[in-house]
Amino acid sequence: MKQSLELKLGQHLAMTPQLQQAIRLLQLSTLELQQEVRSVLDRNPLLEEEEGGAAPGLEPAPTPPEETHGPETMLNLSADAPVPEELPVDSAWEDVFDIGVGGGSAAAPDEDLPELEARNSAPQTLHDHLLWQMRLTPFTDEDRAIALALIDAIDEDGYLRASLEEIAEMLEIEPEAVAPVLKQIQHFDPPGVGARDLGECLLLQLAALEAEQPGWAAARAICAEHLHLLGRHDYTQLRAVLGIDEDTLRAAVRLICQLNPRPGEGLNERPSEYVVPDVVVRRQGRGWRVELNPEILPRLRINQHYARMGESGRDAAHKYIQEHLAEARWFIKSLQNRQETVLKVATAIVERQRAFFERGPEAMRPMVLRDIAEAVGMHESTISRVTNQKYMLTPRGLLEFKYFFSSHVSTDTGGVASATAIRALIGKFIAEEPPLKPLSDSQLVDMLAAQGIQIARRTVAKYRESLNISPSSQRKRLT
Repeated sequence: MKQSLELKLGQHLAMTPQLQQAIRLLQLSTLELQQEVRSVLDRNPLLEEEEGGAAPGLEPAPTPPEETHGPETMLNLSADAPVPEELPVDSAWEDVFDIGVGGGSAAAPDEDLPELEARNSAPQTLHDHLLWQMRLTPFTDEDRAIALALIDAIDEDGYLRASLEEIAEMLEIEPEAVAPVLKQIQHFDPPGVGARDLGECLLLQLAALEAEQPGWAAARAICAEHLHLLGRHDYTQLRAVLGIDEDTLRAAVRLICQLNPRPGEGLNERPSEYVVPDVVVRRQGRGWRVELNPEILPRLRINQHYARMGESGRDAAHKYIQEHLAEARWFIKSLQNRQETVLKVATAIVERQRAFFERGPEAMRPMVLRDIAEAVGMHESTISRVTNQKYMLTPRGLLEFKYFFSSHVSTDTGGVASATAIRALIGKFIAEEPPLKPLSDSQLVDMLAAQGIQIARRTVAKYRESLNISPSSQRKRLT
């Protein structure tokens, strides 16, 4: 075998742990990023938070006039900030603080208490609310067992999803023993709970109202036998069947609309999930100014005392310090790169969608990931990561980056229109339609064509459904 040397030229990308960390940080949301920063601070002694660092918040802090607006300045991430040898302290070791139990003069520090959210009561569910009322009701032992089984069979909307026969079979009793207990539960709060269908739910709520209200009798008759006509908005047939005039029908429909078809919905609220904006968009003269939210990250720096300890030596402690020093510096650099990239992408989005900020959703331009990727000189996959779970606070509300991306539709003039703008136009047309003669999808097609936008009726129906707007046959209502 003959041996030889051969030279080849090629490109190779190595996914180092540092590069993987930078990519992962790029796609984290603000809240996830704050958790990641806290985790790194806990495990890396070379990384610390500056005192007086900004705490996470929703409103951007005012920027001093002399401060520049680059990402490095706003983040205040310093890898080589000097630390004095002697740090000032607030008290001397000789100071004595009396925190006697029961003394009443000094309170326990807040650090000993749980977080504020942990101090709040757990949200009460519909099941808990019904059980509380059951315990206050003088049931016999047998009726209490039946009531417990009925409450367990009530879903989150407040409806009983098991038949009386099924409940009786489960408890090995006669079905006639279940009905009186159910009737008592149906008098619990909220009104309408324990109903087996929509008609019964509405009738239970009407029974809790005063019968002297205008349209009450007609509303009761509609809920008992003619809900299908009301669902079709067949007001002519309703007047004929009930033998009432239009004013009485209007009062009855208005009364029914005040009822709650899901009585248990309000008692099953989940804890609110908060969104922190990554960037803030403000009006500045005739243009728009984009800046990072300065309060989303703490101010990080390298602990110079520990860093100097690792400058010399070859023992295990020296190696430990050097490894964590490299990790701390790379983490700070990754955070800087992340914020610079977020700011660059947000600026490109605002620049391209300037008409939206000026005139609203109807002026939204069509835009895809490739447009922003070419504008900032990055790959589309990077833009996808940057726009994932990132938000900007604007005069038009808190909007996700992905809100500004949409497909395009050709117009008669040879231009293109954004799908978001078309949906906004459809919503505007429907909001202004006559109550008794709602616009059909075909009419919406004609109105869009008058604006120079040619799309099919099925596309209009798809956009209308994405706005959670019912068909025209279900939007007809009395004035």
